[in-house]
Amino acid sequence: MSDASIIKIDQITKIYKMGTVRVTALQDVSLAAQPGEFLAIMGPSGSGKSTLMNILGCLDRPTSGTYLLAGHDISRMSREQLAHVRNQKIGFVFQSYNLLAEATAIQNVLLPLVYRRKNHVSTRERYELAHKILLSVGLVDRDHHKPTEMSGGQQQRVAIARALINSPALVLADEPTGNLDSRSGQEIMEILQKLHTEGHTIVMITHDARNAAYAQRVLHLKDGRLNGDSPALESHQTETARGVA
Repeated sequence: MSDASIIKIDQITKIYKMGTVRVTALQDVSLAAQPGEFLAIMGPSGSGKSTLMNILGCLDRPTSGTYLLAGHDISRMSREQLAHVRNQKIGFVFQSYNLLAEATAIQNVLLPLVYRRKNHVSTRERYELAHKILLSVGLVDRDHHKPTEMSGGQQQRVAIARALINSPALVLADEPTGNLDSRSGQEIMEILQKLHTEGHTIVMITHDARNAAYAQRVLHLKDGRLNGDSPALESHQTETARGVA
């Protein structure tokens, strides 16, 4: 594993205790992702995908093993330190969008900036940045629309813009097309692929092989263990190289 890795996981194990019962969700998982890589994680229900995503997103800590994110040892951080890393280093895209219902699109995008410890950017500059990011994900004239005034695909674009506002080292997408129709889902995947070509590091959980084909590598989990790590299908990669996608 290269020292330049954005993600470097070594022998991660996660055990949940339920009374006297011990459930091993992950067992000796090791992987690395280089800057700018696009990884897809696949596996059946109960395979450990969500547990791995929670650890990658600093929402949970492993029972044993190490996790380095951009060179920082996440596995030994305090809750406060983890919260800071989540805000500064990671952008989240969830299946259910997780937008504030009473906030406008631009207010939702700006939300991560509220929790920054040091923020010397003026209000005007913040709004200009959020507007620019909304445009970059294909949302025009939607800055002041609330989630209920937008389609599912538009809401997910807002969620992607929110994930990008802090220029994160890592974008985590958890079933990003799960609540969308096929056309909207394809549009969201094309946005993620565009972000990848621009240099963003993306890790995506998906059950859809068509979505996984947008990634460079596909990791397969089974019974809490890494069961395969292979290049994705070539179709979308080839289209990108040709300028089609």
